[in-house]
Amino acid sequence: MALSALALCSRALLKVGAQPIASLEEGTAEAEVAANLYPGARDALLSCHPWSFASGQMRLNRLDAVPVADFACAFQLPPNLLRVISAGSGRGRGIAYRIQEGRLHADAEAVTLTYIFRVAEVEFPPFFAGALVSRLAAEFCLPLTENSSRAEMLMRIAEAELRQARLLDSQQQTVRGIEDFPLLSVRG
Repeated sequence: MALSALALCSRALLKVGAQPIASLEEGTAEAEVAANLYPGARDALLSCHPWSFASGQMRLNRLDAVPVADFACAFQLPPNLLRVISAGSGRGRGIAYRIQEGRLHADAEAVTLTYIFRVAEVEFPPFFAGALVSRLAAEFCLPLTENSSRAEMLMRIAEAELRQARLLDSQQQTVRGIEDFPLLSVRG
């Protein structure tokens, strides 16, 4: 079955011991809880780590309006942005910047942004989908069962699955070496 918000929420409801739902708009307590808590939980989990499947780079469009103070240029942020990882001119990192008023302010003439974006559910790898389902189960538990000890236990399980997912995701790239560290240059 293809991943969707409905499928992920239904799996989380099963972990809580509730009935799965056929639609997020069906009018049941389970559907209402899922519809209200899912978007925030998904975005929070996507934002908490620079996931390889949700990371991107792009050159930003420079805006005509200039910042009032501190920086010389303003740039348009992408519409699906969840979190900025870094900004640079060319390499995607290395320049000073600030996110303010929904724009990126910097002193550079051109900016390459490295960022986390909202990904469609069908693009979630299994390790992330599992961590999200566990987090959703923990979030759904208290409103549906009013059992705080069970909710705490589900949150501990969700945190463990998140650690595992982050570990698996971090193994999908070459480890970045230390660059321009003063102690390394002193050693010669």
